[in-house]
Amino acid sequence: MNITIVGAGNVAWHLAPALQAAGHKITAIYSRTLAHAKELSRRLSDTLATQSLDFTTIATDVVLIAVPDAVIVAVANELKVKPGAILAHTSGSQPLTVLQTIAGERAGVFYPLQTFSKQKPVDLQQVPVLVEGVMEETTKVLEELAQSISRQVARVDSEKRKQLHLAAVFACNFTNHLLGISHELLQHAGLPINLLQPLVQETIEKATAHHPFTVQTGPAIRHDQNVIEEHLRLLQTEPELQQLYRLLTDSIQHRSKKG
Repeated sequence: MNITIVGAGNVAWHLAPALQAAGHKITAIYSRTLAHAKELSRRLSDTLATQSLDFTTIATDVVLIAVPDAVIVAVANELKVKPGAILAHTSGSQPLTVLQTIAGERAGVFYPLQTFSKQKPVDLQQVPVLVEGVMEETTKVLEELAQSISRQVARVDSEKRKQLHLAAVFACNFTNHLLGISHELLQHAGLPINLLQPLVQETIEKATAHHPFTVQTGPAIRHDQNVIEEHLRLLQTEPELQQLYRLLTDSIQHRSKKG
């Protein structure tokens, strides 16, 4: 397929080379900052880098809109493509309808469920890609495209995708934030960060092998109030972290009571 990618951020950075490696042609990369589009296009073969959203002269079967959620509609409204091209966004939280009024039956969603950073390689074969289309024909095209780069492809509608995205925020974004706090606490104590690595690895392995609530450990689940109070004392100069510690402790204990 001929693929045009709108956006040159983290998602596009990984999607474009993977699609090209799967045999697709990346015809153009758009970014409002031309330097960013050029940077990504240099990783590809014969790909146009552009600041223009007019793709009427470019062969395009699918346009993947990989931009921040807040600007998807604005960008899509400016797009000019050849008739018959599918328009699909890569967002986990935005519904199919944000493109339906613009692209009609050619609107779709192509959502890779992963956290992407330019500096960290990702094996997209292991990444679930969730697709949705207004029409069956559109869905099939996006499904075929997804299957060319991933072993895990599923059709998920907008409402379920929102729930999945919410779960992903807890599993990924909030977990990463808590790890960042842990790193800061170790740094303040003058301790090496790698001391936590075996613990974090074991935690993730257990949580994937069992229901996480059934393997919960720590002072909160044990109701070890002396330890909890000491931790809160250590955080007395960080009232925001004290509040977060209390909220998480209360949540662990509440879930435990519910069984």
